[in-house]
Amino acid sequence: MSKKVKVGIIGLGFMGTTHLDIYRNNDKAEVVAIADINPAKLAGDISSVFANIGGGDNSIPLDLQGIATYSDGMDLIADLNVDLVDICVPTFLHHKYAMATFAADKHLMLEKPIGRTSEEAKEIVETAGKSDKCFTVGMCVRAWPEYRYVYEQFTAGKYGKLVNAFFKRVSPTLAGKSWEDWFSDESRSGGALLDLHLHDIDEVLYLFGRPRAVTSTGSRDFRGQGSVDHVFTFYDFDDGKTVVAEGGWSPNENVPFEMSFQLVCEQATVIFNAAGLNEYFEDGRVVKPDLSAYPGPTGWHQELDSLLVAIQAGGIAEKYITPVEMVDGICIAEAERKSIDNNSNKVIVEYSK
Repeated sequence: MSKKVKVGIIGLGFMGTTHLDIYRNNDKAEVVAIADINPAKLAGDISSVFANIGGGDNSIPLDLQGIATYSDGMDLIADLNVDLVDICVPTFLHHKYAMATFAADKHLMLEKPIGRTSEEAKEIVETAGKSDKCFTVGMCVRAWPEYRYVYEQFTAGKYGKLVNAFFKRVSPTLAGKSWEDWFSDESRSGGALLDLHLHDIDEVLYLFGRPRAVTSTGSRDFRGQGSVDHVFTFYDFDDGKTVVAEGGWSPNENVPFEMSFQLVCEQATVIFNAAGLNEYFEDGRVVKPDLSAYPGPTGWHQELDSLLVAIQAGGIAEKYITPVEMVDGICIAEAERKSIDNNSNKVIVEYSK
């Protein structure tokens, strides 16, 4: 068996604790260090962690015995026992810790979005390209079993040409649920448009390639958040197909999380929602696909395992997303924001060269 990858996690919020649990159940990894500014979390108390989707029992303290703990993420990055740095801090801190990880010549798992701006994202990707270490960003939906299955079937031509597509991702409000309420601060998080809706922006990009332009409308300043907390976008591909996505966290905290999509194609309509994934073919067949070839149970498990495999093999962790696509998603999100600010006028997406 290959040597286990020694992992250090910066940030013990929802994603940090999720990653911790996944690594602990993966025989390719060993978590050797944790960093968080909250002393209670470093003592194993994660009762303050809020999950808008899934998540374990945060009333059960973490067992961090044998794991080095740091109050400063930079100290974890400097720890010579750490091979892979997994960054799960607020978005506005991604660039800072990512660049420090590259400087320390370590492998990097960076939670989404890759950066607060496309300029930050571009610099991170360019720096990663000069390193021989593995790097990926947590666009986990690409690796989610249902989404991955449909991507592979669609791109293989099983459903025929796309006619229209609709994606939806809606969360209960995150207002007041995070450290310093950073989700509600658009300058830090980018609002729901960048933090949540980005997953479906990325799916549109993944399935259909770069849209030429976007037309978006959105609500802001609901519940006093001051950020774009809900968005509806039409993606213009100049070829007649209609692609739309809705995303946001404007509903109240009693509303369940929802992620769903519908693809209408010439040979089949494919729907994923709370009832699962179903294919409705034009010849009358209704198929519930067998997803056993897509072990999970989530995209988080798959993206992290893929990264660990790449590190052990000395390869490049690009199975689910390329560096160019990491930047493209942020560019599309910025065009959507510009369209919202310009009274829903169509905006040409300005991609990085």
